[in-house]
Amino acid sequence: MKRRLFALSAATLAGTLALSGCGKGSASGSTSADGVTTIRFVAADYGSNGQNPSQAYWQGVISAFEQQNPEIKVDLQVINWNDIDTQVKTMVQNGNQPDVLQTGGYADFAKNGQLYPAQEVLSGSTAADLLPAMAQAGEQDGTRYGIPFISSARMFLFNNELFRKAGLDPAAPPRTWADLTTAATALKNAGVEIPLGVPLGKEEAQGESFIWMLENHGGYQDAKGRYSINSQANVDTFGQLKSWVDAGLTEQSPASVNRTDLAKDFASGKVGMLNGIPTQLNDLKGMDVTWTAMPSKDGTGKATLGVADWMMAFRKGGHKEQVKAFLDFAYGRDNAVRFDKEYSLLPVTRSALTALQADPDEQALAPFLRILPTATFYPLSDPTWPAVSAQIKTQIGSAVSDPKKTLDALQKAAQQAGE
Repeated sequence: MKRRLFALSAATLAGTLALSGCGKGSASGSTSADGVTTIRFVAADYGSNGQNPSQAYWQGVISAFEQQNPEIKVDLQVINWNDIDTQVKTMVQNGNQPDVLQTGGYADFAKNGQLYPAQEVLSGSTAADLLPAMAQAGEQDGTRYGIPFISSARMFLFNNELFRKAGLDPAAPPRTWADLTTAATALKNAGVEIPLGVPLGKEEAQGESFIWMLENHGGYQDAKGRYSINSQANVDTFGQLKSWVDAGLTEQSPASVNRTDLAKDFASGKVGMLNGIPTQLNDLKGMDVTWTAMPSKDGTGKATLGVADWMMAFRKGGHKEQVKAFLDFAYGRDNAVRFDKEYSLLPVTRSALTALQADPDEQALAPFLRILPTATFYPLSDPTWPAVSAQIKTQIGSAVSDPKKTLDALQKAAQQAGE
């Protein structure tokens, strides 16, 4: 989720007890002569530009866990998102995998038989608390290996002030692509610089594309798990995007525009409409905006993109019971709610979802919380997805110029990745 997604704050945890071996990246967990077992935990850092690092949050959680479980110690290593995949890959290649890993994907490790099934490292109550759609996204070949840790979702966002300037009613948001064309044209005629933002730059082109595909009943794979990138529905979707680009209703070159930059342009009043994420809520405080369901081709689409990061447990250390105790503690409602609030993220458990929905301070999240249980995810269980996604990020922006040619090329690459 490239990790600019809404737990204890760093200030709250300033006095937290130091952890044994914190950040050392030592060898696999072990049991000492006095019966204390140490497990290694590697986690991604959700802080931004050195601010609000996740190290402080996890230190607080682990300190409280160790006080309740004196026979278990947790050796923590937090790694930034730019480096975690490379460092973890090296750890695994060297046979030095951690007991617990929290990062962006699990499929390769599951395919190679390196992970415990989730049911072996979660208690029944913790497993049952996971939101079903997210728990299912952690399955590979019928077995759940990935344990969702946090999530995000997408909704359609528009600037009410610009809508009124264009003679549009913010209380009647666009529901179909025809409605969207009408609204974007009105915004253009009213002098709005970018009526509809479509960021297809490499930062998250795979997500932006998937959102629009879903709204035409398309997607990256069919019901049998086979890649269908060049399906007629997807070609038609990019044909519609092309028509908006050609009509000057979007930014000039979507393939070169990243989501983060376009979100800044929206906050500055340059963009009328775009697909939004929960982390924009803080940046948009004080602005008159509307969050609503994604417009679909025919008005019947109800899907939205869901994004998740994952927790997983490696078999090699053999510390299944200690890992289960730690994960049950880490997934407790209060810990989950604090992390979600701290980093503007969405919950993955029923208990945290209920708590956030009832929190008067979190009502801005309410639209996202309502759609989250029915979100649609990337084909995360497919071990070829990371490589396919990487190609989509850099190439699919060209589909607004030539939909069929671009999607055919990506389909061929996806099929070759599975050979």
